[in-house]
Amino acid sequence: MPLLEIYGHQALRERLSDQVTRGVLPASLLLQGPPGIGKQQLALWLGRRLICAEPGSPCGKCRDCVYMGNGNHPDLRWYFPRANNPDITKDTPPDVLAQDRNQGVADRIGVNGLYERPSGSTAIYTYSARLLVHEAVKTPAMAKRKIFVLGDADRLVSQSGKEEAANRILKLLEEPLPDTTLILTTSEPGALLPTIRSRVVTVRIAPLRDDDVRAFLANPAVATALGAGRTEDRVRRAGGAPGRLIGATDADAIAERARGLLDAATGPRDAALRTAFIQGSSKSRGGFMDVLDAVTVLLHERTQSAVLDGNASRASAHARAIRVVEEAKLIANGNVNPQLISAQLLTQLREILA
Repeated sequence: MPLLEIYGHQALRERLSDQVTRGVLPASLLLQGPPGIGKQQLALWLGRRLICAEPGSPCGKCRDCVYMGNGNHPDLRWYFPRANNPDITKDTPPDVLAQDRNQGVADRIGVNGLYERPSGSTAIYTYSARLLVHEAVKTPAMAKRKIFVLGDADRLVSQSGKEEAANRILKLLEEPLPDTTLILTTSEPGALLPTIRSRVVTVRIAPLRDDDVRAFLANPAVATALGAGRTEDRVRRAGGAPGRLIGATDADAIAERARGLLDAATGPRDAALRTAFIQGSSKSRGGFMDVLDAVTVLLHERTQSAVLDGNASRASAHARAIRVVEEAKLIANGNVNPQLISAQLLTQLREILA
């Protein structure tokens, strides 16, 4: 089961492809944008573009492309947050570390890359950074270049041992190897070490157009993974980030919690306190992040509605509210109880939306 074809970002892909052709693509990139818009998919596409030597690359048919599509190419390595492996120690040899990493990639490939967003308990631990550095100094095995995709790179700094893991990558960014390209992705750039942010070229990734989301939803593998449902409802819920739909079996409950948060922000204060209390504990951070994503979508819809109604004041208020929610997401990415975040968020939203 190879990865799905990439959807959307056509203009950006053309620009990046042109940089590859002219040999001016930066050695270290940071793809930055909201969760679920396909940043890692885009990073892997760029890796295939760099390695495939066929006209119209990536062609999807040559030996390199077949290996890359199956996650088996020795010169395109994909790292991302995973649960800590208690069997791995500082003395674990690189080949065992590689087997562990490859299993994670195989798990994602096994579902066509339609994986759920990693929970708050996952990270890119020091042993993964150690393996990346070990592989980076090797000579390419099949291609002319080595490509390393580091998905959700902010998780290098969001867990215990954070700076040690991030600093192992920092050396590669400070002194890039001539045959190596590093492509980092993040939805939370503020969580990256400033020393990392200063050594990469940031590329901001926009949400997908609705037509691209519809094309994504029409893929048979996606349709099977999501099950029955109305396409237009899903397009609206995705808000340009179809990755949000993967694993969202409780989408209706999430949407209801999001509406409840906004209703509480404009209702009685005791209702706001009750709403903050029911957001759960830090153990349910992943679900809480989904609720915040849904709040953002609702606020975008209300902003657009206010613009269409000619209500500039209301549109401005909802736009400010979106920024407050995005700030709450940054806090939620750390080890902070969702109840505390909700209480602060509701206080801020009451001031803005009252």
